[in-house]
Amino acid sequence: MAEDEKHSTAKPKSKKYRKDKPWDTDDINHWKIEPFTREDNPYPFTEESSFATLFPKYRENYLKEVWSHVTKALEKIGVACVLDLIEGSMTVKTTRKTYDPYVIMKARDLIKLLARSVPFPQAVKILEDGVACDIIKIGNIIGNKERFVKRRQRLIGPNGSTLKAIELLTQCYVMVQGNTVSAMGSYKGLKEVRRIVIDCIKNIHPIYHIKELMIKKELSKDPKLKNESWDRFLPHFKKQNVKRPKKVIKKKNEYTPFPPAQTPSKVDLQLESGEYFLKPQEKAIHELEKKKERQKENTLKRKAEREKAFVPPVEEKLKRKKKQKTVETDS
Repeated sequence: MAEDEKHSTAKPKSKKYRKDKPWDTDDINHWKIEPFTREDNPYPFTEESSFATLFPKYRENYLKEVWSHVTKALEKIGVACVLDLIEGSMTVKTTRKTYDPYVIMKARDLIKLLARSVPFPQAVKILEDGVACDIIKIGNIIGNKERFVKRRQRLIGPNGSTLKAIELLTQCYVMVQGNTVSAMGSYKGLKEVRRIVIDCIKNIHPIYHIKELMIKKELSKDPKLKNESWDRFLPHFKKQNVKRPKKVIKKKNEYTPFPPAQTPSKVDLQLESGEYFLKPQEKAIHELEKKKERQKENTLKRKAEREKAFVPPVEEKLKRKKKQKTVETDS
């Protein structure tokens, strides 16, 4: 009996060296991200990290106006910044005051967003924890420029209504500019935005994704359906094959090594008919005869067209007979 009790209390091999953790209770949130303070890293970095990005010419005036605010915002986190108007670039780099190792990546995203026409009050939010950005390149997805412009406009929608709906459902800021789409928000929202944008350029209308997101939002409110699969509630859109006119395939002529026969010239035709050997007077008489023949043909055609007006129309005799019969029966 004692041996059986020992076997029952003995731990399995996989948990042999595991010890109890009395400090690890259920009320602790393991996923909570604690704020990174100067106390966590009191020492300066041994190496300098820097990032630079180019900006278009039309952003120069705006950046000059806003740059003082950018430097103040970056000074708080211990990052230096340089605006080079000659090269048309912005640079951010760590200093002796920088204590957060990841903050340089946030500063890099800030200058990228400013270069992509995102206004400063919105772009500065990237320095906050839990806010990420994604710059989606859409210019190289489709080759045809007209189609690309139409599909990009489809993403914005009439008076920006489609873009506003995407922003509300994904809780992200979205900015369409040139060949890129800049998005800011949570990682989950950015994933949805990227899917919607790329599918729109690939000719899948954003309304399908918007409908899906609306249904998901409503389902997430129900506590019973939180841990269940939502596939039965989500719409499944089938691709419709639009009938297009078939391309006419031209039959290729069989290859022959010999060139086509040369078209006969005016002189060749005259030689065949014997007209070439006629005297000038005879030639003139021959041409007059040809002209008279053509005139006769034309006069006959005109006469036939004139006579068409005097031809009486064909009367419908059958209908008249039927009408007569009906009159007789009535009488």
